[in-house]
Amino acid sequence: MFETAFALGLTQFARSLSFPERVRHRTMRNAALEPWRLRNTGIDALYYDVKALTADEAFYISDSIASEGLIMIVPPTGGGMLTLCDSVDEFRLCGGRNVRAMAVAGIGGSAIGAAAFARNVADAIGAPVAAVVSGYGLGDIVNEAIGGAFLFGWLGHIRSNLEVIDDVVGRPKLGAYGKRDEDADTDRRTGLDSDTVATLLDDATLNFTLIAGHSRGNRVIADALEALEVRDPGRVETLARTARIVTFGGRIKMPDAFTEVIDVVGELDWFGEMNSRPKIAADIKVPFCGHSTNTDLPGALQVTKILGEILNDKAPAAENASAQVVEAPLAPAATKVAAEAAEIVEAVEDAAPPVIEEQPVPPMASPEPETPVAVEATAPAPSSQVDEPPSAADVTQSAKASAPPEGKTPPPAGRKPVTPIMAPLPRGRGKRTRPKT
Repeated sequence: MFETAFALGLTQFARSLSFPERVRHRTMRNAALEPWRLRNTGIDALYYDVKALTADEAFYISDSIASEGLIMIVPPTGGGMLTLCDSVDEFRLCGGRNVRAMAVAGIGGSAIGAAAFARNVADAIGAPVAAVVSGYGLGDIVNEAIGGAFLFGWLGHIRSNLEVIDDVVGRPKLGAYGKRDEDADTDRRTGLDSDTVATLLDDATLNFTLIAGHSRGNRVIADALEALEVRDPGRVETLARTARIVTFGGRIKMPDAFTEVIDVVGELDWFGEMNSRPKIAADIKVPFCGHSTNTDLPGALQVTKILGEILNDKAPAAENASAQVVEAPLAPAATKVAAEAAEIVEAVEDAAPPVIEEQPVPPMASPEPETPVAVEATAPAPSSQVDEPPSAADVTQSAKASAPPEGKTPPPAGRKPVTPIMAPLPRGRGKRTRPKT
């Protein structure tokens, strides 16, 4: 807990140094929101692994702790300092084209929580991750007063409708705010964080193959994908074929095109269950774990470990989930097929009937049949029934003909195909294993 307290204390201290400058620009708004933002930062320190951030990073992001729509590029541990990006264009210029994963945190919506969650994801894949900050504004205060912050799974749309308050009062124009000004749609149903996520996913120059969310961040991802589906269904289909979605601490309905959605919840996560859709079964239930991902606390979800097991197809499936996770193959396909063919040939040769010379049978001899009795092989036999055992060449040729291409092993029947994190998914909508409704 000392490392968590140190990171939180350093962030709060650095934020107090920049408070006079922030109040000078938007006096009433920042003065009213500062106590709530400090509270949310403390909440995020309890729910996210903030000790994964360095002291320099905690100090660096303290000034933008509650900036909704802010984009960060978070490298894995030891990979250098994280980068703040005010807009999508700046994200591209700062190396966003090489980022393949996105993480969206929830709970307090602070930048320290978003960066900590993204750091856990980056450590799992060993590559930089794009993090979008949810933020906290005047609209969030009203939303929280009516219970929307507590029931984000059911009242999440209210928060988006209340963001007009922040637009009228004035707030930093980060993320995809410029694109929002260009849109003529006055009936907006998404927030700035969802618009930023949708803009990043809609960019053809960017290629995300992993989208991870936690708590309210799952709702942000769902809203972004639904808005993108209305605007550009073709892009959604492309993302569904190439991206995998992993949610932590809450099961939210995603567009039907996405079949690679893995929902992870803690066995003791009453808050996540209360905000989840009851018809969506959990894929992975972690025993004796709750809603927090801060490994300093008992019962925390270990995001790095769990996500690493999911991507390596070693995570155990929940008992009530119809989809199962398949283990990675232990040997190449060619070696496996050759070994099976050799066993079949050896079994057939051992089980072949001996050659018996024809001799006349006396009239009152034992009632043995005139034809030789077929001998059953103890090893797996060919599918078709034959009178004579096949030769070794026939068995080898049949095994090679039915074998898959080199380097590709078909998964066992009834199980989910293995999906490399950085490779496109070779499956269509017909491969959906369970409904996400």
